Amino acid sequence: MSPLIPVLFTRRKLITAYQNSPSISTSMTFTFVLLIFLTHPFLTLTATQASLCRTSCGNIPINYPFGIDDGCGSPYYKNLLVCSGLSKLELRTPSGRYPVKSISYSDPHILVTDPFMWNCQDGDDFRATRPFSLDTSTHLSLSSQNDYLFFNCSEQNVIIEPKPVFCERFPERCDSSCDSSSYLCRHLPECALALRTSSCCSYYPKATESLRLMLKYCASYTSVYWRNTGENQPDDQVPEYGIRVDFDIPVTTRCLQCQDTSKGGGMCGFDTSTQNFLCLCDRGNVTTYCKDHSISQHRRNTVIAGTVTGVSVVGAFGVGAGIWYLKKVKAKAPVTCGVQSNENRLF
Repeated sequence: MSPLIPVLFTRRKLITAYQNSPSISTSMTFTFVLLIFLTHPFLTLTATQASLCRTSCGNIPINYPFGIDDGCGSPYYKNLLVCSGLSKLELRTPSGRYPVKSISYSDPHILVTDPFMWNCQDGDDFRATRPFSLDTSTHLSLSSQNDYLFFNCSEQNVIIEPKPVFCERFPERCDSSCDSSSYLCRHLPECALALRTSSCCSYYPKATESLRLMLKYCASYTSVYWRNTGENQPDDQVPEYGIRVDFDIPVTTRCLQCQDTSKGGGMCGFDTSTQNFLCLCDRGNVTTYCKDHSISQHRRNTVIAGTVTGVSVVGAFGVGAGIWYLKKVKAKAPVTCGVQSNENRLF
């Protein structure tokens, strides 16, 4: 049976009892019913913070250092991942929100896709695009395993030459050339013959600004990352479209103690107001580890939604005040057979 059913049944009995009372007017019954429905959600918010930390979004696991709920994971990565109602995980960056294909915690990286980038179906038709960027204040970085392909670039503004030849002639300007004879340009992943009349060159931008300048003089671009085909053959890689974003896992002694199953097996989180470390446990939140009984635990979800807890107190106070008021009115209200008079008027 759903845990909501007994609650609804109890509310029905309360409502019926007050509706059948001859000493309470219809408007007062309505007010009491409204009071119950408004305050009930706040009274049921007693889950601990650990139970509020989702561990997946769709089929993608969400582990430390990430969290999709406030106060979960590491504060270095707060508000970076968004899980929509359709269980669609997205990475939030200054340039937009991007669908996440997968997250690897053994080889820490996130794979994202950019719907605005060129793909095989576009062929020689180039859509308006935007440069992908990351917030430099976060612990995220563009992986060196990404390759960027630019299409139909202006030769008056971009150095488009075979890189080995150009680097021999101008070693000091080698990094500024866009390689027109790169392997990926000659073997576009999944669609080697997608380009018929357009040019292609490979260039790795050192920063978002250089990427923006390239797009100023090129029709479009796409990102290709090199995926390892197996752990036993780390050098065996295949190119796939997407953007690989590397991340660090900030591991501290307190987090390791918190996660230790012999010490309670908690989840590493943080206080949303102070950003200080918290160990999230089934019975509450502690600053050390779940089985540490030397300190008191916070048994309500004061960290994840401190404002909700405050409203819960207000809601509980409202229920008490409402019951007191109804009892007072019930004791004094005359029998009016449903007719509203000045003595039993609410407004």
